[in-house]
Amino acid sequence: MSKLPGFRTDGGWIRSLRGEKHPSDPFLPYGWFNERERGRDGTREEVSVILLTNRECPYSCLMCDLWKHTTDERVPPGAIPVQIEYALERLSPASTVKLYNSGSYFDPGAIPAGDDPRVASLLAGFKNILVESHPSFLGDRTLEFAGMLEGQLQVAIGLETVHPEVLPRLNKYMSPEDFRSGVEFLRSNGIQSRTFILLRPPFLSEEEGVEWACRSLDFAFDCGVDVCSVIPVRKGNGALDHLEGEGYFSEPSISSLERVLEYGISLGKGLVFADLWDLERFSGCVNCFVNRKERLERMNGDQQIPAPVHCACSA
Repeated sequence: MSKLPGFRTDGGWIRSLRGEKHPSDPFLPYGWFNERERGRDGTREEVSVILLTNRECPYSCLMCDLWKHTTDERVPPGAIPVQIEYALERLSPASTVKLYNSGSYFDPGAIPAGDDPRVASLLAGFKNILVESHPSFLGDRTLEFAGMLEGQLQVAIGLETVHPEVLPRLNKYMSPEDFRSGVEFLRSNGIQSRTFILLRPPFLSEEEGVEWACRSLDFAFDCGVDVCSVIPVRKGNGALDHLEGEGYFSEPSISSLERVLEYGISLGKGLVFADLWDLERFSGCVNCFVNRKERLERMNGDQQIPAPVHCACSA
C-alpha cells in the first residue's frame, strides 16, 4: 500500500479544500433522468432517477463531491414532495425510482419525517423504490416508510472499502461491522439492500485498488447485499485533487474497472454493476475505448462476461 499521509483527513481538512457550491433551489431537484437497469428477474427495467436538492450530509467523506449541489440548511417541510412531483411530471414512465438526496434519506436533519406520507403517495405505482442511508440512520422511520410504500423498498449503504486503514481515512464514521449490522437490519425486515464499492480510493496503488475492490465485493455479498455498484473514484472535489498532487491518489484505469466487474459477476451472488458515468476519463486509448465501453455496458445488462477487448495499449 502507498504510504499514508501524516495528517488526519478529517471533515475540517476536507471542507477547507472545497470550491464553491452551485446555486440550489430548495423546491427544485438538481437533476432527473431515466436509465435502464437489469432487474433481479433478468429483465431490463426502466428507472427514474431523481437528484433531490437537500442539506449537505453531516459526514464529509473524503471522496464525496455531492456537496456541490446542496443547501446550507435543511429544506423546508413539503419541499421534497414538490421536487419529486416536479421531476415525475418530466420523466418517462418507469417501474423503479431512485431518490438520491446527497446524504441519507432517513437523516432527520435532511428530509423531514413528516414528508414521508406525501412522498409515498407520489411513488404509488412504482414496483421498486431506492433511497440511500448511512447505517446510523436506519431504524423505526425506515420501517414506517417501507410500510407506506406500495412497492419494494431498497436501501443503498455505501460500504466503499473494507481496507482496514483506508476506510477510517475516508471520514465515513462507519466500520465494516456497522455496515453488516445495517444490512442485517434491512434483511430481517424484508427490505432489500444495495451498496457502493470504490475502485481505487486514495492511498492504494492500481493493483491494490483492484484487490480491495474485489475483497469488498466478497464482504458485501457475505453480509447479504442484493446489489453492488462499483464506482471508479474521480477527482474534482478538492481533497482528492490535493492528494493527487501529493502522490497519494490516482484515478483508476478502465481495464481495472473491467477486472473488478468481471470478478463480481463471476461470484454469482447478486447483481453487480459498474458506474459508467464520465467513463472516458479512465481510458488513455482512443482505439479501444468504444469497445471497452460497450463491453462494460453488456456486462451491466447481461451479467455475463464476454470476450476481452484486445488492444496494444495498457488501457
